[in-house]
Amino acid sequence: MATGRVVRFDSARGYGFISPDHGDEDVFLHVNDLKIAESMVRTGLEVEFEIEEGERGPKASFIRLAPGASARIGSAGAAGDDSLCDVLQTVEFTNEITELLLQAAPTLTGQQIVQIRREFLSFAKKHGWTED
Repeated sequence: MATGRVVRFDSARGYGFISPDHGDEDVFLHVNDLKIAESMVRTGLEVEFEIEEGERGPKASFIRLAPGASARIGSAGAAGDDSLCDVLQTVEFTNEITELLLQAAPTLTGQQIVQIRREFLSFAKKHGWTED
């Protein structure tokens, strides 16, 4: 049984990758091999799994929460706990912030939106929530 962290997961496509704790190459993760709810799978989630040799390299099977991981899921979002935070591309983050600002405060000027976005982006980069 191996352990590791989910490094990417695309729920629309039903696959992602796990970075094993033992340092080998990332292992392919498919939604059909999950023994937990798909909605729980996020970047940073600690899992344990079997490794099989797939057609294109190592493949995870019997994927479940690592011992102790379930207790941390309930505290996601608590101060200082970024382990389950999705990392967005800078352009994705900026677009989402723009949409939120337009919905929440439609009277903001373009200049105000740009200034607020800049501050949010700086904050997000500092916490590792965005990548270029």
